[in-house]
Amino acid sequence: MSYRIERDSMGEVKVPASALYGAQTQRAMDNFGLHQRTLPSAFVHNLALLKSAAARANTESGVLPAAVAAAIEAAAARVAAGEFDHQFPISLFQTGSGTSTNMNVNEVLARLASDASGESVHPNDHVNCSQSSNDMIPSCILLSAARDLQENLLPALQALIVSATLRCEELSAVTKTGRTHLMDAMPLTFGQEISAWVCQLEECQQRFLALQPRLHQLPVGGSAVGTGVNVPAGFAESLVGQLKQLSGLEFAVAPNAYARMAGQDVPLEYSAALRSLAVTLTKINNDLRWMASGPLAGLAEIELQALQPGSSIMPGKVNPVLPEAVLMVAAEVMGNDSSVALAAQSGSFQLNVMLPLIADKLATGGESLSWACDATASSIAGFSVNKARVDATLAINPILVTALNTTIGYEAAARVAKRSYAEQRPVIDVAVEETGIKREELEALLDPYRLTRGHSG
Repeated sequence: MSYRIERDSMGEVKVPASALYGAQTQRAMDNFGLHQRTLPSAFVHNLALLKSAAARANTESGVLPAAVAAAIEAAAARVAAGEFDHQFPISLFQTGSGTSTNMNVNEVLARLASDASGESVHPNDHVNCSQSSNDMIPSCILLSAARDLQENLLPALQALIVSATLRCEELSAVTKTGRTHLMDAMPLTFGQEISAWVCQLEECQQRFLALQPRLHQLPVGGSAVGTGVNVPAGFAESLVGQLKQLSGLEFAVAPNAYARMAGQDVPLEYSAALRSLAVTLTKINNDLRWMASGPLAGLAEIELQALQPGSSIMPGKVNPVLPEAVLMVAAEVMGNDSSVALAAQSGSFQLNVMLPLIADKLATGGESLSWACDATASSIAGFSVNKARVDATLAINPILVTALNTTIGYEAAARVAKRSYAEQRPVIDVAVEETGIKREELEALLDPYRLTRGHSG
């Protein structure tokens, strides 16, 4: 491999000749290793988007020549499109401000801009003009979360809500045995059961929507400690305006840059919303697994789509592969939330020093949950009801006798239930013998669908 010599404020550094980055990136690679995982590519793309908006804002403020700004914008567009992802090799585990990643992007953009335009573009003086890692990395965390939420997670969540709502309506009159403590309980319809999923998902959606305005408040212009040192008047307002044009999202300057740089309350809030969705998806997918269990020795109420052979040794076995994959995603997101909470408390005075970790965990969670929503929607849309099995188990469910409490009393009803269970006979047959009530009346009292209507029955 051939090398070239690059220089920074600390002296000379040997850099691979083909690399677009410079001395500071190379020092970070030497310090933090080459083989650890890097920040997500999407984060780098969004940081390039911020650099483009900053270049435009600096031109408007009169601190950056138009030709230099145009060159930076063109380079940033290429980076944001993913053309140079291999030029961002720095480990996620680096200086807590994310300075190494910020300088990596600055150096690559400066090199691309210089080569394409013939202008002499400097990574600090031009690309990083009116900025600091301390305000740009927290801003990029919020920008990345806002874009991922709007473009990926919310559409996937809405599609899941639609899918569940359709099955809720389709199965509104199909009655099944309810369960509490995993034990047989009073009947309800599949539609009622799925309606709980829809409600939970809609509440998750509402949490995200309520959070969006805070995700869109960026601490740009805060500079090193929030005071805006070396930042021209109007720069921050111009930057968020430019960012709106580039992203299509409505951004604003954070009301208090100090809070958004040192504190990471909004990313923590977003992480908590991701965790809530993960918990809801866990509940839904566990319900699907339980209902599909069997097909002989389990509940076997539904049949999930057969997607692949389930066992390397047991022929014919089919497993709930999508729900299990979603459960793993959910477990990871819940773990991510713990990491974000620990990282968010690491704000000392004017800066949080675990920003790269927060960026990584939020990006991982959003991307994974978008897929998990799609997978869950597929499972819900694709399952079929084993109605014969559902009806058969419902008919011998001794808990149906609960409907007789107001007619014959709790103790008498309990005797019917116990005998029905012991003899494995339908409740109605035992009730005819035990109560003296006419079968026609009992049929009305014990009708499972009527019992799903509650007091309106």
